[in-house]
Amino acid sequence: MKFEHITLGQRVLFGAGRAAEHVAQEAARLGARNIMCITSEFERPFAEAALTLADVGLWHTDVVQHVPAETADKARKAASDAGIDLIVCVGGGSTTGLAKAVALTTGIPIVAVPTTYAGSEATNVWGLTENATKTTGVDDRVLPAAVVYDAELTLSLPVSLSVASGLNALAHCVDSLWAPRADPINQALAAEGIRALADGLPRIAADPSDLTGRETALYGAYLAAVSFASAGSGLHHKICHVLGGTFNLPHAETHATVLPYVVAFNGPAAPDAAARLAGALRAGLASAPAQEPGAEPAEDALALLNSLRGTLGAPTALRDYGFTEADIPEAVERILKVVPASNPAAATGENIGGLLRAALAGTEPTTRSAALAAAGAVQNGGTK
Repeated sequence: MKFEHITLGQRVLFGAGRAAEHVAQEAARLGARNIMCITSEFERPFAEAALTLADVGLWHTDVVQHVPAETADKARKAASDAGIDLIVCVGGGSTTGLAKAVALTTGIPIVAVPTTYAGSEATNVWGLTENATKTTGVDDRVLPAAVVYDAELTLSLPVSLSVASGLNALAHCVDSLWAPRADPINQALAAEGIRALADGLPRIAADPSDLTGRETALYGAYLAAVSFASAGSGLHHKICHVLGGTFNLPHAETHATVLPYVVAFNGPAAPDAAARLAGALRAGLASAPAQEPGAEPAEDALALLNSLRGTLGAPTALRDYGFTEADIPEAVERILKVVPASNPAAATGENIGGLLRAALAGTEPTTRSAALAAAGAVQNGGTK
């Protein structure tokens, strides 16, 4: 083995029903005297519950997905004008992303309280959207000083959003298996994250009040984010950042839709990673389909992922979120500029276009359809 692994320093406090206690504990540890809470209007009641033992000097609820630059500027000005010395963000990835945008230019520390499985709280990655382009970067100033996980705050998250957000977390794990800085440590974390998410998400779908399922999913989402922070952004995230930033597609649903097509695309070229993915899914699923005799690792992994998605009623087609055939040429052009050089499968205009057409229509992803896409044979969601 030969690799360089970086572990990010961060406190994690995990416990159902203990968010208020843990937030107050961290505010005291950090010496906070003037707290800014960033949350959406929808999630403000959960934020108020999480901050009942802490004094909030400023509530900021102007949260927009993909963090437009102008939204970030407003939040930065509000924090500066109020003399804020701690940000507590309560919500999903957009809320955490806005807190990071403030921290990026001000250095104000963050305590993150996630209510979804987005995972942004455990990374030092920031993202901003300007002129229809989403830009991401890495900066330790945006890594929250502490994360407070309380599964009770996720109980009101609808099953459909839990599924989409959970599959977004699963995508962090999958990308971590073959991203530019993938190594044995983050691959092991990713595999355990996959196992936990494959266990927890079906429990939530079957019973939204299942606290054990929600805790298991939160645990998996944290591991997903930690592995992703180390491994870096792979093809899946490059595609989804273009779809979200340029075409304003919803974040979690886009990730949930695109994931199996990327697995079908990259899996045959990365059999070891595909085998790890298949093993982790099979370990997590309560009822996993048997491996077909002679099936390649990529085929096995994709069959298991498709089985999980079917159980969850996962999103299937980008057209359901406003993406169109006319958008594909621009999307392909933008994606090709950011594909990692180390991606297992070579990306071309033809095969990335084929991947997007299949995801647009919701064509069942298979390794065979990916091979056809690589040959430029997928057209308008079908094969010929």
